[in-house]
Amino acid sequence: MDQVLDLDAVAQAELVKKGEISALELVDAAIARAEALDPKLGAIATPLFDEARKTARSGRLDGPFAGVPMVVKDLGASVAGVPHTECSRLLAGAVADADSELVTRFRRTGAVIVATTRASEFGLLPSADSALFGRCKNPWDLSRSTGGSSGGSAALVAARVIALGHANDMGGSIRIPAACCGLFGMKPTRARTPLGPDFGDIGSGLVHQHAVTRSVRDSALLLDAIAGPAPGDPYYAPPIARPYADELREPPGHLRIALSRQPLNGAPVDADCIAALEDAASLCSELGHEVVEAEPPSDDFEAVMSAYLLTASALLASIIDLASRLTGRTPSAELLEPHTFALNSLGRSSTAADYLVAVNTLQRFSRRIAAFMADYPIWLTPTVNAPPLPLGVLDAPPDSPLLGFFHAGAFAAFTIPANITGQPAMSVPLFWNAAGLPIGVQFAGRFGDEATLFRLAAQLERARPWTTRKPPIA
Repeated sequence: MDQVLDLDAVAQAELVKKGEISALELVDAAIARAEALDPKLGAIATPLFDEARKTARSGRLDGPFAGVPMVVKDLGASVAGVPHTECSRLLAGAVADADSELVTRFRRTGAVIVATTRASEFGLLPSADSALFGRCKNPWDLSRSTGGSSGGSAALVAARVIALGHANDMGGSIRIPAACCGLFGMKPTRARTPLGPDFGDIGSGLVHQHAVTRSVRDSALLLDAIAGPAPGDPYYAPPIARPYADELREPPGHLRIALSRQPLNGAPVDADCIAALEDAASLCSELGHEVVEAEPPSDDFEAVMSAYLLTASALLASIIDLASRLTGRTPSAELLEPHTFALNSLGRSSTAADYLVAVNTLQRFSRRIAAFMADYPIWLTPTVNAPPLPLGVLDAPPDSPLLGFFHAGAFAAFTIPANITGQPAMSVPLFWNAAGLPIGVQFAGRFGDEATLFRLAAQLERARPWTTRKPPIA
């Protein structure tokens, strides 16, 4: 069963379908590995082992991932009857009364939910650490962060506990943990996947839902299963020409790829991340693509980031209001982490007019990036500006509660733009540094065009397979 857990989700599902293993055997194996490794990783928020075994025994599983264990992040998606805390003490003990639409679609794939996973409080930092649950550790080096905020899911996928890990992304929270844990992470186009029934969009379209996986085909097949609007959604992504799983069999053709070495906010970039970028550019050239160094206009990016901060803090304030009504608790410095408390105050200091001006600023930026990408179907950058961070680097002292948050802004400088624009973007694990740490690179596509990204990802995976690389803990 150790060898089975090393397989991707498509291969695991095929074994179950053929009757070579049972769903219960597969779920039991994942649970046994979770019990062995999670005390070291700190990735699980709520174990659902008994429920998972009951589901696996039911004999009623159907779909492309029938019998395959998966996890759901304890943030941005709810599982009926399970604690839903957003990884905050403000919501400790709160229990979801229904599945979110996304979880309903996960279940329709036949996947078996074995746990919920940890993230940073309300997903504000690119880590999976919180005062509620503690620190989540990187399987490649337990002294380092997983990245985040979907780091709990990423840790379990990288450690071969499960093959499918739900993740969502407001500023890089799919791509950053994928980069830090040696995984494939696709952030889809805005509104490709649902946020309901509680939300139509989140933060005027900043938040996107999908997963972290080890293989490209797992990501493509899962996105095929969960994509599409839900009734009442305020807008939806452009329809796709054919299933993403079919795109993997098609060559990407000759692509003109824009390469950017520096983030638009000018944050410094570690030499290992530049080495990973150059390695990816060289591989793309070898595969017949044209790589051109190019930078989109960034004259007013400081104003764009100010607008992003205002939008994110206003969103946070609204979510804290909802949490307070749900629990009857008053938000306080005792229930919220210092950066969360400070950002909540910032969000409450803005007016409705301020918010709409900020949204307009973000939309103007989106049009400029779309114009830039008219000449390039792919934009290649580092995913993050440094290797996986040591644990605690994003902690903030009491007298400077936003210090870690602004450090996070530098770490996530390459990923935030695609949340503003809504375009799809993926982190691909092509490079490990001399210390054995994974360093992801990011490829962004045009709005609505995950297809080209998936075709390119499949080509890169064939040329430079990564799924056999395992962290020491596995």
